[in-house]
Amino acid sequence: MALNHVSRVCRSVKESVEFYTKILGFVVIERPESLDFDGAWLFNYGVGIHLVQSKDEEKLPRDKDRLDPMDNHISFQCEDMEAMEQKLKEMNIKCMKRTVGEDGGGGGGGTAIDQLFFKDPDGFMIEICNCENLKLVPQNSIGRIKLPSDKHNPPVETGTNGNR
Repeated sequence: MALNHVSRVCRSVKESVEFYTKILGFVVIERPESLDFDGAWLFNYGVGIHLVQSKDEEKLPRDKDRLDPMDNHISFQCEDMEAMEQKLKEMNIKCMKRTVGEDGGGGGGGTAIDQLFFKDPDGFMIEICNCENLKLVPQNSIGRIKLPSDKHNPPVETGTNGNR
């Protein structure tokens, strides 16, 4: 139906929570009490990020500095690329900026897509883009693409009625 969450092992759950809340605007949500290991659940924009304290450094990226758009990453849609780039500069987070399509090369169906690549505290790469500019053109799959709707997002407790 839709992507529910991305799970990330981390060197420090506290440091990763700070990064994902301050840089990307995620919100900490309650985890089930049965999860008796160090971790945190974050949610916003219709997707969750589950952070788990690493017990094995081998599971974490070795190169925390190299930015390669062709490497594994998660990507988030952004409404204001300039504001995001400014925020990264203010937080002293190294990023790579590129444009794909129209003026920047690389296809894109005639439309330019702006991208920012950077790493979280554990070295996992993140992309921020304005990919809504890209028109999706199915190849031999007419009628098979299913678009998610709001009903697939988990409900969010607003706290207005005092019930949990």
